Amino acid sequence: MTRPAAIAALLETARKGLDRVQPADLAFEIASGALVVDIRPIEQRHSDGDLPGALTIDRNILEWRLDPTSPDHIPEVTDTSRRIIIVCNEGYSSSLAAATLRQLGLERACDLIGGFQTWKGLSG
Repeated sequence: MTRPAAIAALLETARKGLDRVQPADLAFEIASGALVVDIRPIEQRHSDGDLPGALTIDRNILEWRLDPTSPDHIPEVTDTSRRIIIVCNEGYSSSLAAATLRQLGLERACDLIGGFQTWKGLSG
C-alpha cells in the first residue's frame, strides 16, 4: 500500500487549524479589516497582476514582518489578534505559511482557498 506524500500529510495537518477564506468572500474580509498578504514571487505578480488591497511580502521574510514581537514587524500588525489572510498562487504554500503564523501566536492567520488563480477566475 502506498502512503501519501509527506508534503500532502503536512498540508492536511496545516489546514486543519485554519479558517480558510473563499475567494468570493475576500472583498468582505478586506472591508472588515483583514490584512491580505500576497506572498507570490515577483515573476508571478508581473505575469498575472497584483491583488488589489493586498500588501506584498516575500515568503522568505513573512514571519519576521508579521510577528508583532519581532523588531522587524510591519506597522500594520501590532498584536496577535489581527485577521491576516495569506495569498499565494494556488493556495498551497499559503496554507503552510498561515499555519506557521499560527504557531507564532497569530491566532487569526488563514489563507485564501485556491489562491490568486481562483480569485482571478472569479473576478475576471
